[in-house]
Amino acid sequence: MTVTTPAPHAARAAGLILSLCFAAALCEGFDIQAAGVSAPGIAREFHAAPGALGWFFSSANLGLLIGAVIGGRLSDRLGRKPVLVASLGLFGLFSLATALASDMQSLTIIRLLTGLGLGGCMPNLIAVAAGARGEAPRGGDIAISYLGMPLGGAVASLVAVLVPSEHWRQVFMIGGVTPLATGAAIFALLPASPGRPQPSPKTAAEAGPSALSELFGGRLVQTVTLWVGVFLGVLTLHLMLNWLPLLLQAQGLSKSQAALSQIGFNVGGAAGALLIGKLMDTDSRKPAIVLNLIALPAVLLLLAAIHGPTAGGLAIVLGGSALALQVVLFAVAGSLYAERVRGTGLGVAVGVGRFGSIVGPALGAVLLASGGNSGQVLVGLFPIALAAGLCATVLAWPRAQTAELATH
Repeated sequence: MTVTTPAPHAARAAGLILSLCFAAALCEGFDIQAAGVSAPGIAREFHAAPGALGWFFSSANLGLLIGAVIGGRLSDRLGRKPVLVASLGLFGLFSLATALASDMQSLTIIRLLTGLGLGGCMPNLIAVAAGARGEAPRGGDIAISYLGMPLGGAVASLVAVLVPSEHWRQVFMIGGVTPLATGAAIFALLPASPGRPQPSPKTAAEAGPSALSELFGGRLVQTVTLWVGVFLGVLTLHLMLNWLPLLLQAQGLSKSQAALSQIGFNVGGAAGALLIGKLMDTDSRKPAIVLNLIALPAVLLLLAAIHGPTAGGLAIVLGGSALALQVVLFAVAGSLYAERVRGTGLGVAVGVGRFGSIVGPALGAVLLASGGNSGQVLVGLFPIALAAGLCATVLAWPRAQTAELATH
């Protein structure tokens, strides 16, 4: 006789899994932002030139790219839980090591190694959240796992305000202890079942399709569309994360107002991610997809035309729109691939997104260096954001249609 898990117990188990994923994402968001908020103190202590700081920032992105691909693939082979715990432990230990660095060279190398752990964490926590209820991935669950990242970035910004810049090492100490504690909690509390590998089959026929054929066999168009959408969406997001304070100051805000607006961008991002994720699980999924398509391009155009405090308020809506786009794309990615290769599919998508995180800030620098003002930079992002939204719409709309038919 088959024993069915009681619904209340299943709901509690899913809540625990999502809480742990949220905590992991919070740690990752904090550590990713830690380098940027600590940069003034690092530059002052080590007399670092802009080029040296640039290598320091880029090394983490390189590590994130490699770690996402490797971590996603390993999770399909070894299981989500051990790889997620290992990723948290890796970037926690190297974040602590960052606090002990004695020069820019060691900082850059340590940051590269930190990025490996950061990269391995994200696809796994999304994959764990996608399978939290043992059924088709839900947008709201993926949103909960993802929204910890912008909130972690906001916490890092607040810590930087409270901690004097010359004490920048304390930021990395916080960023090291918290993922180690979270990894220990996940090791103790997360069920072993999410992504647990099955016994190895003895023949190629029993093994089923390879990961490569799962990603491209019959899914070539969807996979490439996902990659393009993630690349363009992350490009837009990271250009804003790096350049928004300066762009807002050019729009008439003071330095302190721009800093507060940056925090608002992160908080708004978390709210937008949660809202769109929840809507994707209701009968409003189609209007949510349309809203996701038009919101980010419209806010960019509006922000380009507005000056003064109102522009700072729009930063909240901008963050919500940018993060909502990410949630739709990763919700699609979570349902696009079978469980057996979901880690690989998400890992490669996250890795492609890291290219966007590198290109985005560089594109902002090129646009400003070529004589463009803040409004022109924002308008220049319009077609990029629109194309990313179109990719998300093309992928999400057929699944919304299928879900709508299934409920009637």
